[in-house]
Amino acid sequence: MTHASSDVIRVEGPGRLAGEVFVTGAKNSSLKLMAAALLASGRTVLYNVPKITDIAIMAEVLRRLGCDVRTVPGEAPGADVTVGLGGRDGFGDGTDPAGDGLSIDVPDEPGTDTDYDLVRRLRASICVLGPLLARRGRVRVALPGGDAIGSRGLDMHVAGLTRMGAEFSGEHGMIEATAPGGLVGAKVWLDFPSVGATENLLMAAVLAKGVTEIDNAAREPEIVDICDMLTAMGARISGAGSSKLTVEGVSELRPVTHRTIGDRIVAGTWALAATMTRGDVTVTGVNPSFLEIALDKVATSGATVEAHPTGFRVAMDRRPQAVDVVTLPFPGFATDLMPMALGLAAVSEGSSLITENIFDGRFMFVPELVRLGAQIRTDGKHAVVRGRERLSGAPVRATDIRAGAGLVVAGLCADGTTEVSNVHHIDRGYPDFVVDLRRLGAVVHREHAPPEPTFAL
Repeated sequence: MTHASSDVIRVEGPGRLAGEVFVTGAKNSSLKLMAAALLASGRTVLYNVPKITDIAIMAEVLRRLGCDVRTVPGEAPGADVTVGLGGRDGFGDGTDPAGDGLSIDVPDEPGTDTDYDLVRRLRASICVLGPLLARRGRVRVALPGGDAIGSRGLDMHVAGLTRMGAEFSGEHGMIEATAPGGLVGAKVWLDFPSVGATENLLMAAVLAKGVTEIDNAAREPEIVDICDMLTAMGARISGAGSSKLTVEGVSELRPVTHRTIGDRIVAGTWALAATMTRGDVTVTGVNPSFLEIALDKVATSGATVEAHPTGFRVAMDRRPQAVDVVTLPFPGFATDLMPMALGLAAVSEGSSLITENIFDGRFMFVPELVRLGAQIRTDGKHAVVRGRERLSGAPVRATDIRAGAGLVVAGLCADGTTEVSNVHHIDRGYPDFVVDLRRLGAVVHREHAPPEPTFAL
């Protein structure tokens, strides 16, 4: 995998996806589990970690905090691990083991200052705020970057940690937090079930003095995953998977070995792609209960859906029927799947109403989908889509991780060639995306784009 922003993905359409694809660990879980490792001195090992750019960036964030981060051989024989990390992806040891393990050795006193040049590229790096504040009583982090999908403030993170005894100041794009008397348990109500705020408060609370209650907490599977890991480390947490988390602080935690859950967003991408291309795809490596709403929408559109303990199959033999989609916090339809839902609507029979309730910038990529011939009209948080039998290939530009994947899949539903640029976004969330597409029968290639022409006055 390369990370050059000059790369493009060229899709020859129309194409039909058929076959089996394995989904590795969840990006949105792995990044936070890496941060949780900071809560205990010693060696924590994470398995089923995806081979993506964001993981490499987070590994470097931890290294600059004093941790030793490297790949390790895969799990014991018979374990369900099939994809390696590979040193070529920035993990540092130059190996490409059969399994996808990541070892994190945390010092007794990890650093407290994060580097702006890394944090600006990865919003998830803000999740070091909670564990470092709990461990060291002080942390200085840069305001995070990441996808351009709308405003995602840190107000709830700051408000919750302030109730737990933290004091905040900030200037020059940095936030500094201190806990002069240590963090103490508190009752915290989140205005919105924010995943990031829930995770930061949870990781701070496990080492705080007393009991912390987090009401209106996020319920995503990734929250349950981090609760499982923290509990194995010695934390006392109840309510995982519900809207109320209760945490009884402990004096210290221990390092553990933990396996990340499968990535429901990547799995959902394949489910919607199979439906859009009238294909037949079996997805393994993920709990299908993580995708109940998305799979229900796929079935409503006319596909056959068969769930099994470690995945599902989606088969479609005709043009999809239009379905309406509303994004909501889990267990609702995931906002990260909205670009694929728009793509499905664009080739369905009839008109669909897509409502985005989570991020105000999710529709930023709509003009790119329109370039492919999609008939979409947006108004605030709503998009009305009139489906077409077939789209038309054109050059388009990825604006974020999910939009990039959605445009590639839409290209499979278009006549002619679709060229997607800025594919470094896709690298941040989809390991070996082009390889998997080709295994499923797509005619797709990754190439270096020609240099942009220069002009002189």
